[in-house]
Amino acid sequence: MSESSESPKKEEQEEEATAEPENQSDDSSEDEATGEADMDFLRGLFSSALGLGSSEKVLDELSLEGVARYINSGKCKNIICMVGAGISTSAGIPDFRSPETGLYANLQKYNLPYPEAIFQIDYFKKHPEPFFALARELYPGQFKPTICHYFIKMLKDKGVLRRCYTQNIDTLERVAGLEGDDLIEAHGTFYTSHCVKFLCKKEYNLDWMKEKIFSDEIPKCEKCSSLVKPDIVFFGENLPTRFFTSMKMDFPRCDLLIVMGTSLQVQPFASLVGRVSKSCPRLLINMEKTGQADPMLGLLGFGGGMDFDSDKAYRDVAQISTCDDGCLALADLLGWKAELEELVKKEHTRIDSEDKQEGPGGSKGAAAKGASASAEPKSKAEE
Repeated sequence: MSESSESPKKEEQEEEATAEPENQSDDSSEDEATGEADMDFLRGLFSSALGLGSSEKVLDELSLEGVARYINSGKCKNIICMVGAGISTSAGIPDFRSPETGLYANLQKYNLPYPEAIFQIDYFKKHPEPFFALARELYPGQFKPTICHYFIKMLKDKGVLRRCYTQNIDTLERVAGLEGDDLIEAHGTFYTSHCVKFLCKKEYNLDWMKEKIFSDEIPKCEKCSSLVKPDIVFFGENLPTRFFTSMKMDFPRCDLLIVMGTSLQVQPFASLVGRVSKSCPRLLINMEKTGQADPMLGLLGFGGGMDFDSDKAYRDVAQISTCDDGCLALADLLGWKAELEELVKKEHTRIDSEDKQEGPGGSKGAAAKGASASAEPKSKAEE
């Protein structure tokens, strides 16, 4: 599916730049992190082109069974998960780009100039009503974490999860039991919100935002009366600095990369698959193969993309299925299936019980804390 979007008008960008200057210290640290990340990427390209670095075969077989044996061997202790909207669709949350069921395909009623405008920062500041109407429409569903979410939680409980990098803004990873240190929410989160005014930036929590959304009010700052926006990354905004700093520490140490429910087309998130060592196995659980290396770049020795089918394939495995089915199959091979199913059953029962106690419209139900769109708006750095 296409990741392109209509560029915002030049004059709007200039107006925004004049109206709201960026935080210089934040920009400085983020630019530095981005620059260092770029240098790491260039080093990787030259290393690949010159044939440097180890490319030993770690898996005894390029299959889900081979991955399971590797995890059970005890040699796998720093698993990184990269996840996208596909891990939340079975919870009832639409993805961003599916032709008929995705969010983009169902925004006509908001009379937008183009679908992506609903997540475009300049448009939001002038016309916030469509975004909050969409948020209100998606919020009522009592969304619960999926089997995939709880499989990631099991990796944490088993002591083998280094980090989960998510493109999603639905907070279901948190509802499933992952904590802030376990997560890199690359495209932000509904978990917190901030005033958009540069000199204010007052923070608000999830319950405050939900109350405003359901009272049909446009959330305004209690301190300065400016707009308040959830901390999700809109088009035209930078990714969190922590995304860039953490990936430098995490990916060189990764000994198994599990990619689930993402098209691996949106940058810079997609480039993370090439930041693990050349010997690190990579497992894709998705409805279709994705993230594969560009053939021309491969001839030049560049890339780092997935290679599932060539004669040179030595570390990449594709499990073509839903994310839930793929996680169940892997859990079965690991001997964790019964434990995973019991965890899902227990946690869903707990969530249902808490939501029932709160009653309809209650704002503190466990699932309600994760109820939002599992969308993947691009940032300024991704354009």
